[in-house]
Amino acid sequence: GMAAAFLMEIRRATQSALLVVRAAAELPSAPVEVSVCADSLEVRSGGSCDAAALPAGVSLAPSSCRGLRRLRGDGLHLRVRLRRPPPAADVVFPLRESLKPNKNYIFYCQSCGDIVVNDRKFLRVLPLPSENWSDLVEEWCCHPNPFARRTLHPQHGDCFVGDTFLLLNSRNESHVPESPKSKENTKVICKRCKTMLGETVSSGTIKYYVTEVVIQSAEGGFSPTPRSQFVQSIVAQCLLELSSAKSTFRFTIKGDNGKTYILIWLLNSDTLLIESLGSSSSHSDFTLFGDTLTPSPGPVGSWNALKVLYQPCIQCRNKELADAWEDDMGVHPLKFPSETCLELLLILGLSTTSLPPSLRCMNSFQV
Repeated sequence: GMAAAFLMEIRRATQSALLVVRAAAELPSAPVEVSVCADSLEVRSGGSCDAAALPAGVSLAPSSCRGLRRLRGDGLHLRVRLRRPPPAADVVFPLRESLKPNKNYIFYCQSCGDIVVNDRKFLRVLPLPSENWSDLVEEWCCHPNPFARRTLHPQHGDCFVGDTFLLLNSRNESHVPESPKSKENTKVICKRCKTMLGETVSSGTIKYYVTEVVIQSAEGGFSPTPRSQFVQSIVAQCLLELSSAKSTFRFTIKGDNGKTYILIWLLNSDTLLIESLGSSSSHSDFTLFGDTLTPSPGPVGSWNALKVLYQPCIQCRNKELADAWEDDMGVHPLKFPSETCLELLLILGLSTTSLPPSLRCMNSFQV
C-alpha cells in the first residue's frame, strides 16, 4: 500500500481540498508523477506506483487542480475542488439531548467500566446556565443581583447538565464523602481504578465530569471506548455545541485545581480528513492510550475533524496571553479534571505531529 503517501484536508463549506503527497518529501531529486482522478489518486515515483481509491461520497474535479508546489520535508502540495459536497458529518447528540426524563440510566466509570450510579431515573433533566452567568447578570441588571449567593441544587429526581459536567442529588450515594473537610476530600474517586470522576459540591450535590463517566440507558450494556477517542469526541462535542449556541470560538481549558492548561481557538468544524494509512502512518503514535485511530478498514482512512489552534499553558508558558484571555468576555472557560487536561494536551500534540511540518503552526499557535 501507500506508505502514508497522501493527506487530504477537505472543507465541506467551500467544497475544496488541500492535497499533500508525502511520498515526494524524501527524494528531492526523483521525479514524481501524480494522477488525480475523480475517485482515486495515483503516485508514481522511482519505478513504484501507488494507487488509492477515495472514500465513497468524495468526488474530485481533476481539471481544477492548481497551486502545485513542493515543500521540503512535506512533499507536493496542491489544491483541488470537489464535484459535489461530501456527505455531512454524523452529528453526535449532546448530553442534554441524549438524557431523557423518566428513563433509567446507569453511569459507568469511563476508564474501567465500574458502575458509578446504578439505575437512576430522572424526573427532570435541565440545562444549567454557563459558568460565568452571575457576572453577566451584574452587567445587565440595574439593581443588585437577585440571584447572588443562591446556588442551584438538584432535588432527588433532578439531573442538571452543565457545559462539562452533570449535577446530581447524592443523598443516597454510598461512595460520596459525606461532609467535605478539605479540597482532597471533595473528590469523587472510582472505587475500582481510583480515577477522579467528579467532586462533591455541597452536602447533597455531586458533580460528575462528562469526560470521566459513560451514561447508558439501563437496557443497554457498557461498551468500552478507547480513552483518547472518548476524550476527543467529548471535548469536540463541547466545543461544537458552545460555538453554535453562543458563537464562542475561543476557550480556556482549566483543571479542577483552577490552573489554565490550554488555550483553544476553534477554526472550523466542517473538515473531513482523508489519509492513506501506510506503514509509516502517524497514527501508530496514538498507541500511548492503547488504541490506534483507524476509523475505517482498508488502506485509506477518513475522519470528521475539528480544526483548532492551541497554546499549551503548563509550566507558565504563554502566561501573558492566558491572562489576556482570562479577562476577555468572548473567551469561554471549560473545566475538566487536571489529569484529563494533560491527556488532552498530549492528544493535541500527537495530532499536531501527525500533520506535515508546514501545516503544524499558524501564527504563534499550534494546529
